[in-house]
Amino acid sequence: MINYPTGEASGLTRRAWLQKISMPALAAAGATAIPAIALATGDTAKDKYSFIYDVVQYGARGDGHTNDTQAIQRAIDECHQQRGGIVWVPAGDFLCGTLELKSNVTLHLAVGGRILGSPRREDYQAPASIPPGNGNVVFLFAANAENISIEGSGTIDGDGIHFNNGKGDGTGPGGQKGGNFDRPHLVIFYRCRHIRIQDAFFTRSAYHCFRILECREVNIRGIRIYNRVNRNNDGFHFNSSQHVHISDCDVACQDDGCALFGSNQFVTVTNCTFSTRWSIFRFGSGEAKNITVSNCIIYDTYGCPVKIGAGKSKIENLLFSNIVMENVTGPIGIGFNAGSNSDTFVRNIAFNNIRASLVTQPKNHPDIPFDVKPFAGEQYSCITLNGVGDSYLENISFTDVQVTAAGGGTTAMATKEVPAVSVEYFGVWGTAPAGAAAYGLYARNVKGLTLQNVRLTYREPDLRPALVLDNVSDAAVQGLSIQGHPDATALRFINSRDILCTATRLLSAANTFLQVDGHQSANIIIAGGDHHKAQRACQGNTQAVQIK
Repeated sequence: MINYPTGEASGLTRRAWLQKISMPALAAAGATAIPAIALATGDTAKDKYSFIYDVVQYGARGDGHTNDTQAIQRAIDECHQQRGGIVWVPAGDFLCGTLELKSNVTLHLAVGGRILGSPRREDYQAPASIPPGNGNVVFLFAANAENISIEGSGTIDGDGIHFNNGKGDGTGPGGQKGGNFDRPHLVIFYRCRHIRIQDAFFTRSAYHCFRILECREVNIRGIRIYNRVNRNNDGFHFNSSQHVHISDCDVACQDDGCALFGSNQFVTVTNCTFSTRWSIFRFGSGEAKNITVSNCIIYDTYGCPVKIGAGKSKIENLLFSNIVMENVTGPIGIGFNAGSNSDTFVRNIAFNNIRASLVTQPKNHPDIPFDVKPFAGEQYSCITLNGVGDSYLENISFTDVQVTAAGGGTTAMATKEVPAVSVEYFGVWGTAPAGAAAYGLYARNVKGLTLQNVRLTYREPDLRPALVLDNVSDAAVQGLSIQGHPDATALRFINSRDILCTATRLLSAANTFLQVDGHQSANIIIAGGDHHKAQRACQGNTQAVQIK
């Protein structure tokens, strides 16, 4: 190891010394480790004892043909053994199989630097240190490590089109047996702590892009993900991780954009854009709580941007705010069926300042190399809050929310019996006739529902109610504005009670403002508002209603 002056003894400042010494000159002198002060901005002790390990100095060719796995792994291993530093990937195409990151290693991808996945399955491993759930074959991974970083303006490219055999992993709706697990994920972190990922481009994985499993202190900022060459091309997939922060990222993928499975807690997602065939924020199982999503744009997304499926789950304190959804189906679906699990819940979920524009059904993404194949229930969708049996969603609120439906709903859809199932949101609506029972929001088994300054409209005529409440109690509806149809009911309440509607507005003609069904309906109060465009104010179980 060569000792290099830091400037103090030579009389030069660190900046002046770096201007005189170039990295190629240091490499020509026979150095395999180049001082990290070339990238440092401060005079900390860490700067003085950190080093850059140029993968070319370890034999990597970067010609796009030579397998550079062993050379790059040697650079990572020595960096780790020397108590950490920066593994430098310069401009070039470094063809590789499985690589393992280790503690205290920063992988820096220079401009034009690309780690390129091998097209050969035999170049990849399924490490024993990674659990096999959803497959554990991987391109780049770390397990039981800490202080790991991936940074720079370069690329990690899985070239995963070579592993597209037409099969997915069979874990989604209608999944086939014998799913395709024998293909590499792009990046897996398992039980790691203090992870930093910044600025780089991640693309063309054969499977998920990121799997972050049981990790702590994860910071992801300013990265791009373009992952659309294979089935199950997730963007981020988290499982039981804590203190996770994602910001300023652009994600275009084929499957879940940001799946949050298991017991994820203390998570923030902000200032990001997302697009996918399936969902963006998807929750299921575990104990998920204390999660916020803000200032995000979701576009061309089918399969429901926000999708929460719960059974043996404890889900609470989720906040979604300042979100634009353009050309989506869904757009929000929450399902809950606890069954005999009494110690489970879905509660305290808020949606604030949301703008959603819906399409009639999913469409093909021109850059995904296979067809969308929509499910029947994905057509004519709406916001769905769906508790089943004795399971209730609790304290759900929508504030300053505008939903523009595509329209086209029929009377048959409006009067359909909604099956008592808790599955993917489109599974609820998948029976004939396809389409949700409301064009704006359908809520069943909810205790504590708040709608404040909510506006529900459509682009094409729609014969479904804007809002359906089915077995809902303790609801406050204030400042609701809805578009009606001359041949349809604007609102429908079924076996619902303790409902206070104030300052509601009917924006266009309707046959009936409020239809009340079910002998359990009681204490429904309509106070104020403008309903004069309806031919009749109320019908059905009118004894349950007070109009003031």
